[in-house]
Amino acid sequence: MHLPAHWTMIACMCGVPPAYSACLVLAQPRCTATCEVCRQAASLWYNPGSVFTPVCYLLQEIVTWMGWKPWKTTHASYYFDKLHEYAVQLIKAGKAFVCHQSKAEIEEYREKGLPSPWRDRGRDENLRLFEDMRQGLYKEGEATLRMKMDHKNENPNMWDSVAYRIKYVEHPIAGDKWCIYPSYDFTHCLCDAIENITHSLCTLEFESRRASYYWLLEVLDTYKPVVWEYSRLNITNTVLSKRKLNRLVTETHVNGWDDPRLLTLAGLRRRGVAAASINAFCKEIGITRNANVIPYHKLEHHIRSYLDADSPRTLAVLRPLRVVLTNVPEQHSSTVRGATLPGRPESEPYPLPFSRVVYIEATDFRLQDSKDYYGLAPGKSAMLRYAYPITVTSYTQGPDGSITGVQAEADLGFKAGGGKKPPKGVLNWVGQPAPGQEPERAEVRLYDVLFKSEAPDALGDSWLEDLDPGSLEVVQGAMITPELAKAQVFDRFQFERLGYFCVDPDSKPGALVFNRTVTLKESLPKFK
Repeated sequence: MHLPAHWTMIACMCGVPPAYSACLVLAQPRCTATCEVCRQAASLWYNPGSVFTPVCYLLQEIVTWMGWKPWKTTHASYYFDKLHEYAVQLIKAGKAFVCHQSKAEIEEYREKGLPSPWRDRGRDENLRLFEDMRQGLYKEGEATLRMKMDHKNENPNMWDSVAYRIKYVEHPIAGDKWCIYPSYDFTHCLCDAIENITHSLCTLEFESRRASYYWLLEVLDTYKPVVWEYSRLNITNTVLSKRKLNRLVTETHVNGWDDPRLLTLAGLRRRGVAAASINAFCKEIGITRNANVIPYHKLEHHIRSYLDADSPRTLAVLRPLRVVLTNVPEQHSSTVRGATLPGRPESEPYPLPFSRVVYIEATDFRLQDSKDYYGLAPGKSAMLRYAYPITVTSYTQGPDGSITGVQAEADLGFKAGGGKKPPKGVLNWVGQPAPGQEPERAEVRLYDVLFKSEAPDALGDSWLEDLDPGSLEVVQGAMITPELAKAQVFDRFQFERLGYFCVDPDSKPGALVFNRTVTLKESLPKFK
């Protein structure tokens, strides 16, 4: 039996709030397995008052987007009646009791190794009180059902864990039938047993829960699945802990669970990463029990590999600088042809408007030339990609000395392969669609790593102070070609010389938003 490495990503990068619980049953021949973090991520074991439906559907959608088809999707609430029967069975066996301690009192007694004052209640009294809980005769927090485990055990997970709590909230699936809800510790193992799961997959931080997992199954004399623990995925310059991700989202350090700076699957998809890249990355790193941190550039390598092979090329300008081609007539309008995949047989041409006014990157003009610089400078030439060489004749400056415009002449007689050597420098550019008509504008979001240090988890309580304020740069007023203006949400492109970009869902007709997925080449670490 082989369990795919891709499941580690489903476990670590679901990108949904942790207060939900369902089970995606992943199937192999003669094998079914649950991913423990998926169980925590999609239905409602311990937080029935939270928003449910969008999160549950998002989890299923993301798993499908990854190319994985669950054999079955179930919710813990499907088994509420059976779980209640198990709770009654536990009380009858003398292995559960109704407790009236507050949450703070339970924690205090557990830490001191002391039993609850109600631990030795009789079976019949516990059955009656548990039924009172179910009938709604107690307020929230006035009573819980606790498992009678081993309050002196060295493993805290054996300190008489809570099995049921009172919560007066309608359940999104079960409706208003219940006002008592089973806890994670009670539900997890029993749902696995009910569904005949062969392997319950979880990360190493759940290893200490194995004792309580099997204790409950043993006491109830049920089927016992195999539990497999593996090390959680850690990647440099980010966090993947659900609790930390939750803080980043709820405290608005990022813009939701699908913020492209988060390495959640939802965030990666919005950033423009292909599922094939994530699957390839997972296949390379595999599954291990050893603690490890994967360099961020390994993930970027797989992202680039897919995008390089599959993304159509196009031209765009992020920070436009106006260039007037003085030897081109004012009413001139023509078209040159770009290539979606230059040099490949499957490449297709696309039109690029060419007129007297074009726009280049502001960084592609400087006053002082140098040998290692291939952009424009006074008297210097460079090639407009797919078009003509241009030579600077003059420029204009604002009161602060900044360059406000460039005048140049175009070599309109130049033909590629015609024997005349082109300039070394090649520029991305965007022309006016028609004389006097400005190119369409777009917003471009440039994303970088979220944290300044490689290991923010190692910073303890000060990890939020390590957030990089420059992890998102929003560029307004970028210019795009008419063909690029037709792009749809999640379409991916290589902006030549600039990087790989994806259309963001925030886009509207006439107001596209692009996310930079990754730069063209691996860059040096931003922080040392």
